[in-house]
Amino acid sequence: MNPIIERSVKESIQAKQNFFESHAGTVEACAKTMADRLSRGRKLLLFGNGGSAADCQHIAAEFVNRFQMERRPLPALALTCDTSVITSIGNDYSYDDIFLKQVQALGNKEDMALAISTSGNSPNVIKAAKEAKTMGLFIIGFSGAKGKLREISDMAFCVDSPVTARIQEVHILLAHILCDLTERMIFHDPA
Repeated sequence: MNPIIERSVKESIQAKQNFFESHAGTVEACAKTMADRLSRGRKLLLFGNGGSAADCQHIAAEFVNRFQMERRPLPALALTCDTSVITSIGNDYSYDDIFLKQVQALGNKEDMALAISTSGNSPNVIKAAKEAKTMGLFIIGFSGAKGKLREISDMAFCVDSPVTARIQEVHILLAHILCDLTERMIFHDPA
């Protein structure tokens, strides 16, 4: 089992190094956008499926509660949590609409949408991201190397790996870095 462990660790480290070497400037620009909009009372809506749904909840908690510093809460909402809303939309309309209708209900112009799809093609994520863009939200897309999400996003973070686990590992590190930078920018902690 040791070779499997070592290979997984090496692949994860390599995927992260490759991604951040080519995206550092975009990460900083995204954090500046997030800090600006959150400072002006806008909110962050997050959506994705499976492990990405769990990441949405995790990231929203980092913004609402705190990440590295004691500070006031920042408005973030994972659209993956309300089972009554999700199941009623899925039952009455379609699973493809579970995030769309929530974006329509909760999104406002100048808010941000963080859409996560490792394939970049999840129909419910794509449909909600397109609607969010039409409504004037700023779209941040986390995906793998391919897919439609890249084209829809105002800022696309595409991880070039064929392995879903490696893509997700980069996504959560990216989210943590965005949380860290954003709260430092808003609350003036250059450290």
